[in-house]
Amino acid sequence: MLDAIALGELLIDFATVDTDRDGYPTLAAHPGGAPGNFLAALHAYGCSGAMLGKVGADTFGDLLCATLAQAGIRTEGIVRDPSVFTTLAFVTFGPGGERAFSFARKPGADTQLRFDELDLSLLDEARLLHFGSLSLTQEPVRSATQQAVAYAAAHGKLLSFDPNLRLPLWPDADAAKTQILWGLRQADIVKISDDEVRFLWSCGPEEGAARLLADFGVRLAMVTCGPKGCLLQNAGAAVRVAAPRVLPVDTTGAGDIFGGSAVSRLLQLGRAPEALTEDELTAIGRFAATAASLSTQYPGGISAIVPEETVLRCMEG
Repeated sequence: MLDAIALGELLIDFATVDTDRDGYPTLAAHPGGAPGNFLAALHAYGCSGAMLGKVGADTFGDLLCATLAQAGIRTEGIVRDPSVFTTLAFVTFGPGGERAFSFARKPGADTQLRFDELDLSLLDEARLLHFGSLSLTQEPVRSATQQAVAYAAAHGKLLSFDPNLRLPLWPDADAAKTQILWGLRQADIVKISDDEVRFLWSCGPEEGAARLLADFGVRLAMVTCGPKGCLLQNAGAAVRVAAPRVLPVDTTGAGDIFGGSAVSRLLQLGRAPEALTEDELTAIGRFAATAASLSTQYPGGISAIVPEETVLRCMEG
């Protein structure tokens, strides 16, 4: 039995580490992609997971599969396609670690995943399916995602969604909004940032969380607010949780690590998302916010996940 399946993009993040005297960047390659980051955190903090996705039959595809396997994630659901190249992302940073993205994805392997390539036996094993909006940007992966979500729902699986807004990958903002709203309507659990709440509804975290529950039928809303922490809300309680103070080096993957950390705690509790008490929501939020914050002190996504004992020690301090 698997705790969770994630469906979506696997890619290489090329992050700027230095510039030469002419201003040209020196880049370091880090394995990433939001669903992979999510699963790596989920596994690091006590749950099992497997990946459904597509990479190229190339060096970077090899690196991604090996990295996930080393992180304890089952990889038999990853398709290797020699006709397309593994997706690449190029990340530059602002003074506070803020990211700007450019993508080599025209097309990238992740966008070419078809429903008939999915190993549905993995979905049958799992308690939860996690997906994000980058799997909704174009065909055929959009239809594959929609059909996988319908299959999971019909078989009683929990559905977890992260909008993970990357506007450069969309034709326009309206297209992004349409597909993100579709994802929200399917989800039992949503991890969304305060920036994404503003993008969708021009409101703050509290109103955004309330909308998710009332208008979309979400059973647990988790709004991340960067260094300000997070808000978790279900039908019975709402809690605000502060994040520990850190000096960020790279915020890549922090939201994914928050999501994987939170879902790991939820699955281990074994309770319905809407039934979590205020104390349980607080515990989930504290752990996830701490794990995500600590990850920003290191470069990359998967490679920045800290051990569980480090998270717990920080929470005790």
